[in-house]
Amino acid sequence: MTGPTGPAAPSAAARAAAAERLAGLATPAGALGRLGELGVWLAAAQDCVPPRPLERVRLVVLAGDHGVAGHGVSAYPPAITGAMVRTFLAGRAGVSALAAAHGVHVRVLDLGVDDDLDGLAPEVHAALTAHKVRRGSGALHLEDALTPEQTRAALEAGRAVAREEVAAGADLLLTGDMGIGNTTPAACLVAAGLGLGADEVTGRGTGVDDAGLARKREVVAQALARAGDRVADPVETLTALGSADLAATVGLLTEAARSGVPVLLDGLMSVACALTAERLAPGSAAWFVAAHRSPEPAQSLALAHLGLEPLLDLGLRLGEGSGAVAAVPVLRSAVALLRDVAQLADLVPAPGLDPGPLGA
Repeated sequence: MTGPTGPAAPSAAARAAAAERLAGLATPAGALGRLGELGVWLAAAQDCVPPRPLERVRLVVLAGDHGVAGHGVSAYPPAITGAMVRTFLAGRAGVSALAAAHGVHVRVLDLGVDDDLDGLAPEVHAALTAHKVRRGSGALHLEDALTPEQTRAALEAGRAVAREEVAAGADLLLTGDMGIGNTTPAACLVAAGLGLGADEVTGRGTGVDDAGLARKREVVAQALARAGDRVADPVETLTALGSADLAATVGLLTEAARSGVPVLLDGLMSVACALTAERLAPGSAAWFVAAHRSPEPAQSLALAHLGLEPLLDLGLRLGEGSGAVAAVPVLRSAVALLRDVAQLADLVPAPGLDPGPLGA
C-alpha cells in the first residue's frame, strides 16, 4: 500500500484517567451517555485530563469541480460551485450562519474549481487559490480524475493546509466540501475502499430523480470497472476516482492525525475521505469523530467500517461542513461536563442526607 505509516494513537494513559474521572463525577453511573464518552475521547486526543475547552475550532471548506457533473449525476449545474465559493467568501452560505452562531472560523480554498473567480480582491483571490491543483477533474467513468502528479500535489496541499491550521492554534479541525457532482466520486471512494458495488453506495446526492439515480449508478459502476485492480491502492484510487479537493481532504485528515489534532467529520465527502485516509495511514481514524449521519448510503457504510457512530441524525445533506459545525456544541458540552461537574468523593453530605450512591 502506498503512503506514510500511521500516526501515534491518542494517549491511553489520559483515556484511562479521564474514564476514572468520569466514573467519579457527581452524576448517576452512565447518566452522561455519549457526552461522557466524548469527553474521554477528547481528553485522550489532547493528552490532558480534564480536557481543555475547545476555543479555536477551525473549518476548512475544500472546493472543486468534477467532470462527471456534466453526465447527468446531479440535480444542479456545475456553475453553482463557483457561485457558492463566492457565497462562502461573503459569509452568506448555510455553514457561514452556523459557524457564526457557534464561534467556528471558516476558511475556503479552491483546489479544483472550474472558474477563474474574477472580480475578487487580489489578496482574497491569492489566498483562495494558494493551493489550487487544476481546474475541474476528469469524468471518472471515462478517464482518470487526476494525473499521478496532481494527486501527489493535492495530497501535499491538504497536508500543508493542516499544518497551517495547527500553526494557527486549531484545537479541533472540521472539514467541509463544495463541488457539484461530488457525491459521485465520494461514493466511488467508499466502494473502492470497502469492495462494494455501485448499487450499494450510490445515493441521490443533491436530489436527483429516479432516472438520475439510475444514471448515477451506471456511472459509478462504469468508473469502478474502469479503475479495476487499481482500487487496491488508496493513492491510485484517488487518481482514478477522486478529485483535487477530495485528495486534499485526505491529506488534511492524515496530517491532522499525525499532528495529534482531533477532527470532527461532516457528511459523505468528509467520511469517504476519512476512509481513504485510514487506508493511507492506518490509525488515523482514532483521531476522528463523526458529526452527523447523512442520508447517503455510502456514508453509513463507511462509518460502520471505521467504527464511528454519528452524534446527530438530522437528515442534513447540505455539505459545506454544516453538520460538523452543528455538532460543535455537543463536543463543547462534553468538555464542560468532564471539567466542571463536581467529583462525588468531594461532596460534603448535609446533615441528615443519605451519603449513598446518587441515583440509588
